Amino acid sequence: MLYYLIALAVFVVDQITKWLIVRNLELGETVPVIGEFFQITSHRNRGAAFGILQDQRWFFLVITALVVAGIVYYLNKVRKESKRLLPFALSLLLGGALGNFLDRALTGEVVDFFQLWFRFPLFGKQVDYIYPIFNVADSAIVIGVLLLLIDSLRSWSQERKEARNESQQS
Repeated sequence: MLYYLIALAVFVVDQITKWLIVRNLELGETVPVIGEFFQITSHRNRGAAFGILQDQRWFFLVITALVVAGIVYYLNKVRKESKRLLPFALSLLLGGALGNFLDRALTGEVVDFFQLWFRFPLFGKQVDYIYPIFNVADSAIVIGVLLLLIDSLRSWSQERKEARNESQQS
């Protein structure tokens, strides 16, 4: 139950922040938070991460429904195990996926607003890199994927250690 509450919290925070952006900022409007480095910018995305696959609403709805079903199945399978990182990661993925799913289902686009702008010198020239605008759901998904990777690496390392111990005992 705890992990579904975490997913619900991610979903609610995501939806509230998106609602605040839609209600208080015009599309394209930018509010500096930390100078030009971190800004809140009202943006809409009709595609996936980095704006790929624009206007593929039904594709995303079907894929997300399948992914959500898979996450729920796997979360139910692993949540009773002693490991906590894996179900926590899955709960972040679930909350984030549902947040963006609801946007696509209702409006056909996802509300994005976090913008990072990196400026640095490179080979004597000023380089600007604006990271693609994202939202709370996207952040939860990325963090969830990173935690899944960490959990997988830890499991792999533990299995290798156990296999070495078994071979030394033989």
